[in-house]
Formats: sequence, C-alpha cells, structure tokens
Amino acid sequence: MRIISAITLLLTFTLHAQDINKLSEAHIEKNGVQILQDFRILLSIPNVAFDLPNINKNAAYIKAELEKRGVESKLLRMVGTPPIVYGYYPVKGAKRTIAFYVHYDGQPVDKTKWTTDPWQPTYYSKALFDGGEQLDFPSSFDQIDEEHRIYARSAGDDKAPIITILTALDMIQSNKLKVTSNLVFFFEGQEEAGSRQLQQYLNDNRALVDEIDLWLFCDGPVHQSRRPQLVFGVRGVTGMEITTYGPNRPLHSGHYGNWAPVPGQLLADLIASMKDKDGNVIIDGFYDDIEPLSDLEKEALSNIPLIDEQLKAELGINNPEGTESYNERLLRPSLTIRGLSSGNTGKLARNVVPATATAAIGMRLVKGCDPEKQKDLVEAHIRSQGFYIVREDPDHETRMKYPKIAKVTRSSGYPAARTSMDLPIIQDVIKRSKDVAGEDLLLLPTLGGSLPLYLFTDELKKPAIILPIANHDNNQHAADENLRIGNLWYGVKLMSALMTMDK
Repeated sequence: MRIISAITLLLTFTLHAQDINKLSEAHIEKNGVQILQDFRILLSIPNVAFDLPNINKNAAYIKAELEKRGVESKLLRMVGTPPIVYGYYPVKGAKRTIAFYVHYDGQPVDKTKWTTDPWQPTYYSKALFDGGEQLDFPSSFDQIDEEHRIYARSAGDDKAPIITILTALDMIQSNKLKVTSNLVFFFEGQEEAGSRQLQQYLNDNRALVDEIDLWLFCDGPVHQSRRPQLVFGVRGVTGMEITTYGPNRPLHSGHYGNWAPVPGQLLADLIASMKDKDGNVIIDGFYDDIEPLSDLEKEALSNIPLIDEQLKAELGINNPEGTESYNERLLRPSLTIRGLSSGNTGKLARNVVPATATAAIGMRLVKGCDPEKQKDLVEAHIRSQGFYIVREDPDHETRMKYPKIAKVTRSSGYPAARTSMDLPIIQDVIKRSKDVAGEDLLLLPTLGGSLPLYLFTDELKKPAIILPIANHDNNQHAADENLRIGNLWYGVKLMSALMTMDK
C-alpha cells in the first residue's frame, strides 16, 4: 500500500539549471569533508548479497539515512532474501513520478588480491595503477582534489549513487528549493547475485511502482573517454555449456593417440565453426532479429567518440574482433567462449586422451533477440555439424549409436531492453543532464553490459535510462575497486538537477 503522507518543501519557485549547479558546487565545497566521511561509513559495511546479516545492516542504514531527509521509507522483504529499501518523497502539485534505482550489494571479495582491506575504505592521491599514494581522509575541502580516489568494494559499483542522492536531497532542503517530481527510491540488495527475486518484488508491490513514469538506473561507469553519458538500453544475456565426448575413460595417449577421438579437438572444431576469421558469428539466423536504431539513435551513435585505439593500447589488444568500431559492435549480439576445460595443463598435464571437453558459452543479446531462440539457433548449428545433442551424460547405448555427441546445458537469461530517445520525458532528462554536463554529454543507445531492465521497460511498460557516474577505470567487480572524487561531485550535481528539472 502506497505511503500516503505528503511533504511540502519550503520554497515553491524553480531555479534555472545554472543556479542549481552553483548551489550544488557551493554545497559540495561547504560539506565535502562530511560527504566523504558519510561515504566512508557506508562503504565500511560489507555488502555481499549472500551475507544476509551485513546486507540487512546496509538496508537499515540506508533506510535511516533516507528518513533523516524526510523520505518515508520501508523495507520490502521476502524470507531469506536481501530487502528492497523503498522510499517515497511526494511533492504537492507534482505531475510525474520519477524512480531512482540503485543496488546496494556488491561482488564478493578475495582480500588477498586487494592492496588494502576492501571493507576499510582508503583514500589515495590518484589511481593506484598511476602511482597513487595513500593519504589520510581530508579534514578540509582544500585538501580534496577531483583526481583523488576512494578505494573500497562498491565504491564504484554501486554505493556512490546512494551518497549522491542523499547529498542532493541535503542541498535542495538546505537551500529551501522545490523538488518538481514525486520521487521514489528503489534500492536493491541482490543485483550482483542475479536479481533473482526482483521480478517477484515488483509483482508483489505493483501499487508502489505502477504510478512511476520514469525509471532512472544509477549504475555503471561514464564513457571510456571520461565524458559523461546517458544510456538508453542494455544487452540481454544468456548462455550454455557444451560437453563433447571421446572414450568412456581417459586413455594412454601413446597406446590410443591417433585412434581414439579427442574430445578437445571435437570441441575446438565445433567452436571454430561458429565464427568467421573476423570474429563474426556465422550461425544461421544469429543476427536476424536485431531491432534497427531510430534516426535519433543513429545520430547519437555518430557523436560517440571512437575509442578503439585507446582500448587496444590500454588492453594490449592488437587485432580486435570484427571490422566495425567498438561502438558498433555493442549493437550486435555476441558469442563468447567464457571457459574451456579438458584434461590438465602445466605440471598436471598427463599423457592421456581425456574423456570429455567442456566449453562455457556466453551470449549478449541486443533489442529484438529472444534468449531462448538464440540458444535454439546455436543448438541447430551444433546439429548441423553432425552432433547428436543430449541433456545428460550419454549411456553406453547412445555412445554406440552416434559418432559425435554433445551435451548441452542451457543457462537462464533475459532479453535486452532499450528506451526510445524520442519520448518527451526522455528529452526532458537529456536537456537537464546537458545543463550539468554540457555538450560533452554522450547519448548511448545501449550499454555493453546487461541488467534486467526488461522487467521495467517490457513488463511494467515504463521508460528507463541509465545514469552512470563512476569513472570508467573503477575496477568494478575486481580487486582495488575505486571511485574518482570528481565523478562523485558530478553525481551530486546530476541528481540535484534531475530532482528539480522543469515540470
């Protein structure tokens, strides 16, 4: 049931964006030290989704921080599952409702890979890979530089937006400004664990989400060029594992090599048949269902800087897949060999013909591609290469009947999602974001990664935009995750501007 009490802010005029930016900058300068300390406290609470006691501590802390700012909040719960922190900030006379989605959980950590303890935030003069030196947390604003960084798990993915949202509310309230939309805060606690209960949460709480006109997903990094960006879609994801079979037990390669079929060779040939020499997928129909871009999306794509040479140098890649640019490749479904296994290598290598070989295949999907159909197409290709497909390890009778056997284990997944840039409410967000970012703002039709955005765009039938604020080199999901301070300040200004954009 929707929380029904209303909040009336003290001043009823709407400032121009330039004034909002100036007020945000003044607030940051006055309160920057405390903002970093608040961020430090939030980051110090371990937040792996499967660690329910600490996840609940995160949820309780965030709920209390929202309530301090007049946001009526509650925890949406399911047994044994991280809660959703839900907050509602109604504004008298508002004609639309905007929801801010953030996830407060983070990836698991291997402390042995970190330079410092991931749950004890540390402050550095610049990025570690660039020779950054550890500093004390600042005690005055003149000690803060935008190139400074905070290192901790979830510094970049995804606790930074929480602090920017809380700070934006502080700035608005301290200056007695008017929020122009009803605001919903929807903070998830298991995104990094696959958002397995997210659909159920949405279904069980439709009364809380049906009135939302726009979802703003505060997640991800800015563009690799360091330019800010808005992203209007994500790729979907699915995959499978393929196992090929040789003898029913490992055999001595001296006695049986050159006679017994080698499962690794069978699998290598099968995988090689799925792509051409340029890295394009040549499975029949794999690209057929791609939904074309609109004219506005094509124009936006043409304005995105080419970063191929930068990425090649940064990542040590001489010959990337495909003949198109990096930006264009993100608009096609991909097929990636995520892992290979057969026998042993190095000191554990043995003179045997292994019994099996397995490949883990990941597929990223674009708008128009159905996850189940894409897996059907891959299976059809496997059959076209002479393989008989099974779902369990084959018995003796099956082995004797078919010359080539592949066990296919299909993974779950979800489709891609994309919101049209032409919608009036989307144009309002673009305009307001440009007021903060200027003409540097990039508009990306889709992100390379995946999020269950389809639950909002396809099932709730509401537009959604991704608002990335983290630096592109934030090491999300990896050791030494970090956030650049300049990106944190950008997030504060962006949230403040969107909360006060014209009606």
